This record gives sequence, structure tokens and C-alpha cells, in this order.
Amino acid sequence: MSAGESRATGIRAAVVTCSTRAAAGVYPDRGGELVVATLRGWGVDVADATVVPDGPEVRVALEAALATGPDLLLTTGGTGLTPTDGTPEATAPLLDRLVPGIAEAIRAQGVGAGVPTAMLSRGVSGLAGRTLVVNLPGSTGGVRDALAVLEPVVAHAVSQIRGGDH
Repeated sequence: MSAGESRATGIRAAVVTCSTRAAAGVYPDRGGELVVATLRGWGVDVADATVVPDGPEVRVALEAALATGPDLLLTTGGTGLTPTDGTPEATAPLLDRLVPGIAEAIRAQGVGAGVPTAMLSRGVSGLAGRTLVVNLPGSTGGVRDALAVLEPVVAHAVSQIRGGDH
């Protein structure tokens, strides 16, 4: 187990996949599965992803996940430019404080990895009460890039949210 994995022990997370096609069974939820598997590898306590179609069900799922009191809530999908992509709009009203550097770093990671379209992601990040909420892209490549950004900072962020020192 790496240092990053051991530091994440004791963190509880929830994952919501926002995808009309995955929710309808057109294809499997690979993004949510990747997020869950990676978090478990870090030592995070996380249930399987909740999969909902784009639209009003996204906000309902986010509110339900937040009601369980996780330290971390990650979404995947719905951050692009298509007419049905509305995850940032469902997330933003639930946030008490923005943490824009996370979303900015996720976009920069993708662009730096040679994916110029990563800059089109509209994901947001911030605090909803004592939960760190981060919108990840829907593609598995975007999820991998985002998780690479999050891994070295999640434990520190959760420690700070819980009242720890800088």
C-alpha cells in the first residue's frame, strides 16, 4: 500500500454517474466503476456508484448522497457541452463554498495529457457542508486524469474540512 492509499483510510465517499445511456443500460457505467475501484484502492470506504440519467434526477441523486454525510462526493459525466449535460448546474446550488482550483487542475491535467477538448469540461468543485464535491468528466480517460489530480490532495483536503491544520 502506498502512502497515498494509507492516508485515505477513514474517508467515506459517494459516487454518482450522470449518464442517460448508462442509466438506460445502453452501455455499462465504466466511469463510475473506475472511480469506485480507484477510491477503494486508496483505502476509501465507498459503495457502488449510483447511476442516473441526465436531467432533474442528477440533483435528486446528489442530495440523497449528501444526506448520507460522505467526506467526498464525486460525480462522473454530464460536464460537457451537449444540450443534456447539466451536472455542473445541478451541483452548483448545493455548494456552500467553491474550490475552483480542483476543477481547474483537472482540466489542465487533461490538456497537458494531450487532450485539448478537456478544456471544454464545465465541471465544478466545492464544499457542500462538510463534503468535498467534485464533478469529473464522463470519459474513462477524463476520469483517470481527474483521479490523478485528486489522489495527492484528497486526504489533506478532508483533514482540513474536518478542522485539521494546513
